[in-house]
Order: sequence, then C-alpha cells, then structure tokens
Amino acid sequence: MSDKISNSTTSDGKPLPEKAARSRVAMATLAGTTLEWYDFFLYGTAAALIFNKQFFPSLSPTAGTLAAFSTFAVGFIARPVGGLVFGHFGDRIGRKATLVVSLVMMGVGSTLIGLIPNYDSIGFWAPVLLVAMRVVQGIGLGGEGAGATLMSMEHAPAGQKNRYAGFPQMGTPAGLVLANGIFLTTNAVMSDSAFASWGWRIPFLLSFVLVAIGLVIRLRVTESPSFAGIMEKGEIVRFPLRESLKVGFPRLSLTLAACLANSAVAYAFMVFTLSYGTQHLGYDKQFLVLSVTAAAVLWFLSIPFWTKIADKYGRRHMFIGGSAAILLWCIVFFPLLNTENKVVAVVAFLGMGLIVPVTHCVQGSIIADTFPAKVRYSGSSLILQSGAILGGGLAPMIATALLDATGSSVGVTWYLASICTISLVGAIALFKIVPDSSRGLEHEEIRVSENA
Repeated sequence: MSDKISNSTTSDGKPLPEKAARSRVAMATLAGTTLEWYDFFLYGTAAALIFNKQFFPSLSPTAGTLAAFSTFAVGFIARPVGGLVFGHFGDRIGRKATLVVSLVMMGVGSTLIGLIPNYDSIGFWAPVLLVAMRVVQGIGLGGEGAGATLMSMEHAPAGQKNRYAGFPQMGTPAGLVLANGIFLTTNAVMSDSAFASWGWRIPFLLSFVLVAIGLVIRLRVTESPSFAGIMEKGEIVRFPLRESLKVGFPRLSLTLAACLANSAVAYAFMVFTLSYGTQHLGYDKQFLVLSVTAAAVLWFLSIPFWTKIADKYGRRHMFIGGSAAILLWCIVFFPLLNTENKVVAVVAFLGMGLIVPVTHCVQGSIIADTFPAKVRYSGSSLILQSGAILGGGLAPMIATALLDATGSSVGVTWYLASICTISLVGAIALFKIVPDSSRGLEHEEIRVSENA
C-alpha cells in the first residue's frame, strides 16, 4: 500500500504537505465519528431516563424501561444493514462518499427524533416513529464504524497504523462526553418537569448544527490512498462481501468473538447503569451521568497512549491483557455500585474508563487487518456490526430483563462475565493463528491476499 496522498489541498487550492494532509484526515474522522456517536449515545441516555415516560406511559416502570431499551437495540439491529450497504459501496465507489452520506443520515435521524410528538399527543404512532428514526440512526452508524477507521488507517504512514486507526475510536468516548454534557447542561438550566416534558428535545435538535459543521470538515479530505490504488489498478470487486468471506470461518469467528466483550461491557456501564442506578440504588441521574462522562474522558485520553504501545510493541499481549482486565473488572463493577457509596461508585466507573480503551483502541485495526484492501470495508463492517448487535445492542435489554427476573445484579454480572470469557478465549485463539505485527497493514494485507 502506498503512503502517497494525492489531491490534498489548502483552502486556497495549494497542495497540502503530506503530513498535514494525514493530520486533516485523522481529525476529520475523529470529528465525524464524534458527531455520529453523539447522536447514538444521546438516544441511549434518553432511553434510560426519558423515553419510558414519553413514549410508553401506560407500561410499568420496568416494562417501560424494557420497551425503551428495545428501541435502543433496534439501532444495533439496523447497524449491520448500514454496514453491509455502505461497505459494498465503500469498496466500489470509495470511502469518502459513503462517510459523507452516513453522517447526513445520522443527523437527519437525530433531528427528527427531537420533533416526534409523544404518546399523549399521537398515541401508537409516537413509538412507531421513534423506532423508524432509530433505524435511520443505526443504518448511518453502521456505515460510519468501519469506514472511518479505514479512512484514517489507510492514510497512515508506516509504523503508525494503530495510532491512526485509533483516531476514529476516540470518537466513541468523545461523542459520549458531548452527548452527556449537552444533556446535563440542558437539564440544569430548566426545571425537571420542563426538561422531561420538552427540554430533552433540545440536544437532539442541536444535532442538525453539529452535523453541518462535521460535513464541512469531512468534505475537505481526500480519498483513501488504498482505494485510489485499487481504482488505478482496476481491481474493484463486484461483490466485495462475498469475496471477504474467503478469509475463512475460523479467523472470522475468532475475530468476532474477541471483540464482543468490549461492546457489551461498555454499553452496560454507559447505558444500563443509568436506569439501574436511579431506579434500584437511589443515585440521582446527574451523578450517574457525570460519572459515566468522567469515565469517558479517561477513555478518550488514554487511547493515544495505548495505540502508541500497540505500534511499538505489537497488539497481541496488550489486547489479551486488556480482555482479561475487562473480565475481572466487570465482576467487581456492580458489587461496587451496590454499596450505594458515591465515592466507591465513582471508582467503579473510572475503572471502566481506564480498562475499556485497552482493547477498544485497536479492535478497529485488528478487524481491518483481517481483509485485503479491495474488500476491507465490507468485511470489516460485517464483523464490527455483528459484534455490536451481539454484544452492545442487546446488553442493556438483557441486563434489565435479568435484573427484573432475579431482583439482583448478580445475573447481570454473570452475563457480562460470560461474554468476557468468550472474548478472552477468542483473542488467545485468534493470535495463535494470526501472527501479530506492529509494523502495520501492509504485511498483513499481503498475507491475507495470498491465503484468499
């Protein structure tokens, strides 16, 4: 893969230096994914704290929360659809165009959520429209997840693939911080009744402005050098998803298994704990949202450190160690929360903020390294979005159901520990069949192409 970047220009049309062009791409992918995750996490926070009363008022608190989390899960069900559609066109017409469309879809979906009348106004159609817009959000994010990672990583210089692939990953905690920050600020400047009635809509409506800013940034970047090279050589694949499956079931399944835990644990602590903590432990919602936000700040700040370690020493030991650490921390997380001591609870959240990024920061590059460039968008989307729905999308709903069935968080802990064990075993097995290389994508791509 060539490191050359062409057609990069300044605002006055002059060529950008190669380093500056790479930096622009990295920052554009970070900005875009931040805005996409802002929209997605904003929904999760609202689902935990608002939507049960606004869209499912006739249900009991537990049933209403389950219904709200079900609409949250719908976004994950839609993500594989977006991943496959955007992946197909991303491998055929380019990464840049698909990423622009995905950002627009997410912005439109979120803005319209802010305009949907509640159940008291239009009855049955309120949750129906909510689900429809959640599907639009999910399709948009499905196209973003793999594409942004590829766009940044395929612009990276030799020896810095993990670092550049980490920039879009930083958009996940950044989006969470932005969503929770605006959510808390809006709630703070008005009464609780006003916020619950109509104030919650303001953060969703702000999405329109934020996405417009993101589009300006994203439209100024150049196409991926890898895809440009494929175009020049005439190597466009007609059915890239089918071609990507030639990597083989063992590697595909192990890669999927290795990435399950990060998604499940992250959504349990970012979303499920908001309803669990307020309804069962007596924590106030502002405290919980602030705690999750503080954990996300640590998550964001630590990603550059871990990606630098991965580039220098390789990903194998770091990823396996991180998988083991997530398993151990998810076992103690809910017992710490259950003390109902705010200091101890903050420690529990901050621990998640320190541990989750160890595996999260490199899972995008690990997935991308599974596939040759000509089918990388489709293949990466398949793995990433399948892992998202099996891990994160169902986690809040399953956790709520287990809590309701048992009356205790013990079942939730066992559920998360089981997924973490699957991921740890999957990671160990994956790195036994895949040589780890900190040198980056080029060597891995050649090896996969030959095996395919």
